Amino acid sequence: MSRTSYDRYLTVFSPEGRLYQVEYAFKAISGSAHTAIAVRGKDTSVVITQRKVPDKLLDASSVTHLFSITPTIGCVMTGLIADARAQVTRARSEAAEFRYKYGYEITPDALARRLANINQVYTQRAAMRPLGISMILIGMDPEYGAQCFKLDPAGYFVGFHATAAGQKQQEAMNHLEKKWKKLDSGRGADDAAKAGKSLGRAAVIEMAIEAMSTVHATDYKPGEIEIGIVSDAPEEDVKTRGQWRVMGEAEIEQHLLAYAEKD
Repeated sequence: MSRTSYDRYLTVFSPEGRLYQVEYAFKAISGSAHTAIAVRGKDTSVVITQRKVPDKLLDASSVTHLFSITPTIGCVMTGLIADARAQVTRARSEAAEFRYKYGYEITPDALARRLANINQVYTQRAAMRPLGISMILIGMDPEYGAQCFKLDPAGYFVGFHATAAGQKQQEAMNHLEKKWKKLDSGRGADDAAKAGKSLGRAAVIEMAIEAMSTVHATDYKPGEIEIGIVSDAPEEDVKTRGQWRVMGEAEIEQHLLAYAEKD
């Protein structure tokens, strides 16, 4: 069989042990026009992505890559937006079923694990196809605090202190790694978890904005980016403390100004 034959079938390995259809799903993510960045600190997790409105007649408020799953869990999706909405719907269904069965909200770890298992099944059956999206999930765990997980089309998931997906993913990861090494008086590379504990709410937001601006060499306006946050910090409003929410443009502008002044 030629490569052309191997990449027609989702369930057939090539002689090199590759599943081409799964690899193509990853290309759908890296080839997207969006970059998503997530940063987790002491008591706050933040996700940031670009907001691109392709047509002037579109209602800009309806264009988003940020989604709420439970009151304390949200996500940023990168890749094919139709696939993203399908996975978000499934995530909400799984979270609702968990709450109905056990009587309390699902944790970010349990939800990420469940969705990753579902993604992996999509790579086994010819009647399905992998979803061309990457999900970065953030949330508040009652025991472990702020959390951040990343899922891919192959069914792999892992927790992160900081991560990126989509266009210029590697450049964003390199930037985040350099910033992380400087934390904890330059000892961030030795103990990433300890270094992350030094990041408060404002520092987490600033690092996410800086990474996005640096990677794309762009000074963003409030309407050009989206920021989702889950924070248990004292600075967070009591009504939204520990809850997933999407920042409004006025709040984003405040953080952009703070970053610009510090820069």
